[in-house]
Amino acid sequence: MVFDSLGEYLQFLENKGELNRIKTEVDTNLEIAEIMRRLMYSGNRPAVLFENVKGYDFPVFGNAFGTLELVKTALDLSDFTEIGRRITDLTKMKIPSGIINKLKVLPKISEIADYAPKKVDSGPVTEIIETENADLRSLPILKSFPEDAGKFITFGLTITKHPETGIRNIGVYRIQLVNEKKGIMHWQTHKRGAQHYEMMKEQKKRIETAIVIGADPATIFSGVAPVPEGMDKFLFSGIVRRKGVKLIKCKTVDIEVPANSEIVLEGYVDPNEIRKEGPFGDHTGFYTPPEPFPTFNLTAIMRKSNPIYLTTVVGKPILEDSYLGKVIEQSFLPLIQMFQPEVVDFSMPPSGWFQGLAIISIKKRYPGQAKKVMMGLWGMGQLSLTKIFIVVDHDINVHNLNEVIWAITTKADPKRDTLIIDNTPTDTLDPSSPLLNLGSKLGIDATTKTREEGYLRELQKLAVVDEKTKSLVDKKWKEYGFSFYDNSNHN
Repeated sequence: MVFDSLGEYLQFLENKGELNRIKTEVDTNLEIAEIMRRLMYSGNRPAVLFENVKGYDFPVFGNAFGTLELVKTALDLSDFTEIGRRITDLTKMKIPSGIINKLKVLPKISEIADYAPKKVDSGPVTEIIETENADLRSLPILKSFPEDAGKFITFGLTITKHPETGIRNIGVYRIQLVNEKKGIMHWQTHKRGAQHYEMMKEQKKRIETAIVIGADPATIFSGVAPVPEGMDKFLFSGIVRRKGVKLIKCKTVDIEVPANSEIVLEGYVDPNEIRKEGPFGDHTGFYTPPEPFPTFNLTAIMRKSNPIYLTTVVGKPILEDSYLGKVIEQSFLPLIQMFQPEVVDFSMPPSGWFQGLAIISIKKRYPGQAKKVMMGLWGMGQLSLTKIFIVVDHDINVHNLNEVIWAITTKADPKRDTLIIDNTPTDTLDPSSPLLNLGSKLGIDATTKTREEGYLRELQKLAVVDEKTKSLVDKKWKEYGFSFYDNSNHN
């Protein structure tokens, strides 16, 4: 089922018995965040709606995508690689010559048109419009950890336009509440929204911004996905949904937002108004220290008459962001394979907070190929921030850390197969880098080595059971008195 709004998705979870409703009064100061974390760490029905929020009129919806099954439901997908395949299909499509061939491709062109966003004149988000009386403090914004600098919007979709091309970006950047009209925009230097901001800063101009709190699930996913440069994020949302997003023009800024949004904050970010943002308990498990960031200035609030406030909490893995990250990992595999065709599979373990570690399996054909793949991936978008790459052979399951550790310890020599590159971009949130945004990379080649790569010993033969014995034991397994055997780790 394709959801057109957050409310539709919430109702679907309710009907399936997958939503926790809490009617007890709860506080936005630390209490809600702790409940959400405990539900996430327990791993059992984490999606939760707080109906009675102290001092506020709106319910708070949390952990909306807190398991892989929830994300599959939200995006109406059982195989996340389908998203990447849709994108690669579009990039490969050619308009053929000849009337018959052109007629054959028309359905595909029509499909692309179906993905594109559609402009409409009105929508549910315009039910309430506040300008002079707009107040950020009217929203049930959470404080998550005791040493956080204050309350933070954590799941806002920040929309900006490229100053030259007009291509829209959606990013998820935390925003620290300052007062009724101001918040601090945590635009990390490597993010696309920050690039738009820097371009306007050079022109000594403000950058118009809209922050959507609560949209359809595909558009929310688009906000966190590292979409290829030059692709409009609303088009990407349409590709995910297989249906275009309806957009409406904001009232005080020249930006379009989903007509079915719950809440929209309109305003601008001023390069001349810099404030200290943080500390904030982040997804590495540490507080990120205070840093200077620009100020968001509110000019209007559009919202439904009874909106849902969507929020998320971060902290030491595994929390909700980990599951969204796993979807990104799988959905962008076809795009990685487009540029690195030898790649078989790709994993970014949640405990490595995604930017910390990636494991890649390849079909190796020639010496040095593992290092070639590392270099290529370090040159691809947000993968440039990944600290550690481990490359293994195609027959290693990258999602099974036991297999990966076995490959490292049996196929990698520390001196020969370890690559360290200094003075490279790092994730802003990395607590270990010697300088902010600058550190080193580690590559581990755990593939089978050839003589050309310096392996001069006789290649040892892998010890595996013969097929006859394996088949015999498989057939007689229940006769032995065992009810179940998981052969996923058996070679």
